[in-house]
Amino acid sequence: MAAVLVGQFHARDAEGRIYPVHEFQESTFQDDGSVHGEPITSYRLAIGDRVRHLGEDRFELTQSGVEIIRIP
Repeated sequence: MAAVLVGQFHARDAEGRIYPVHEFQESTFQDDGSVHGEPITSYRLAIGDRVRHLGEDRFELTQSGVEIIRIP
């Protein structure tokens, strides 16, 4: 699997803290080297913590459960 950085944005929690979030697209490959299916989008903080997309502009920090909202 190969991950490519395709975007980055900032998100804010309820207490006003701002988090830099990186968006990656990951492709899975078959044994013959061809791409298998659609790319998978994943999110991580700049420091590497995982982020789960809840829908629209809402995200959740996986380790702490803190909800963050994408800043337009």
